[in-house]
Amino acid sequence: MARAVLSQADISRALTRISHEILESNRGASDLVILGIPTRGVFLARRIAETIARIEPDALADLAGALDVTMYRDDLGRTRTRTPSPTQLPPGGIDGRTVVLVDDVLYSGRTIRAAFDALADLGRAKAVRLAVLVDRGHREFPIRADFVGKNLPSSARERVNVLLSEIDGEDAVTIEGGDA
Repeated sequence: MARAVLSQADISRALTRISHEILESNRGASDLVILGIPTRGVFLARRIAETIARIEPDALADLAGALDVTMYRDDLGRTRTRTPSPTQLPPGGIDGRTVVLVDDVLYSGRTIRAAFDALADLGRAKAVRLAVLVDRGHREFPIRADFVGKNLPSSARERVNVLLSEIDGEDAVTIEGGDA
């Protein structure tokens, strides 16, 4: 049985807060690129970019893109993988810009490690930051998110599900499994 952890309103507030934190740490939207990691990270990145564009009048209209990391993963033979999707960079690419990677759940850190390798093939960013909706712990790599919607300590036996209206018809974060 899954229990709700974040509602639609909670997710909206978290993404608004993350957007403000990104702007504050970057001192505005200049030279900012928001790259979502498929699948749900892409939709979260778009929402963050839209929020930034509403907050910051000088923000570029097209801040968001997608960074597919599938073929950069070091666990391709061990885990179920999805079909690769195209990487889409905003105009101007990433060279000399601050890149904010966006993912739905930060767990082992393997996806983000793969994202670093993918970014290196695309250019040289001035800085790379990480924004996640949920940080659930259990790192296998020394990776820490700069912007977190919700820290959600969990058991490795539990599953965290992020539902987004663009894919699932609703916004919610649920957790299931474990000892309960």
